[in-house]
Amino acid sequence: MLSQLGQVWVQMETSNRTASHALKTLKVAIDGPAGAGKSTVAQLAAKRLGYLYIDTGAMYRAATWLAVHRGIAITDGQAIADAASKANIRLEQGDESTSNRVKVFVDDQDITHGIRTNEISDLVSPVSSHSPLRKVMVAQQKELAKRGGVVLDGRDIGTVVMPDANLKIYLTASPEIRAKRRLKDLQALGESPVYEELLMSIADRDNRDSSRADSPLKQAEDAVVIITDNLTIDQVVDAIVKLCLAEAEEKR
Repeated sequence: MLSQLGQVWVQMETSNRTASHALKTLKVAIDGPAGAGKSTVAQLAAKRLGYLYIDTGAMYRAATWLAVHRGIAITDGQAIADAASKANIRLEQGDESTSNRVKVFVDDQDITHGIRTNEISDLVSPVSSHSPLRKVMVAQQKELAKRGGVVLDGRDIGTVVMPDANLKIYLTASPEIRAKRRLKDLQALGESPVYEELLMSIADRDNRDSSRADSPLKQAEDAVVIITDNLTIDQVVDAIVKLCLAEAEEKR
């Protein structure tokens, strides 16, 4: 028969194992408008937690790049969906050469930097609004996420792709801050964008993303809102990791 101290030790060990298992199987959804820092934050949070990071935005950018480079009309959603379903779109862990952003390949061609140009940024919203393409992408994302231990970011993750997510976060920032971040990103790629034009582009994209008929940008009712205007990347990542730890503790 176990002593009282032994019983307490067993209970603590069982509780710790339960919490650890819960943490390893969480599903984390991060949604928000363009330029809010979702991809960077999601990738760093996933690394800290030992999770699989699935950059859904990069997947849609890859489909957009595919359409542009194969001469497919941006308005032809079915043709883009067919091309994306047949192509081998692959994501790999990023490194310093990509500023820790996920590496993206289409049929073994590295398009990591190619999908971040201003041209692709302007086209990805109308391309991603096509229902046939969204159906292809969402099916792939659901399959990748079903086992848990994942972080997905996008615009419809908590509402469409992963409505059963344990933790839903809505990451946002003012249009002005997002335009400044976009300006810095494009300058790093060797482009010379105009801030005022980027600000207008972000406003237009926000409107398109939130008003599209299929899976619009929308804050899930049970999402935790994080406004990143005055926060560093590390502060946002810390906040998300703490929320995950709290969720795992509650699940044990």
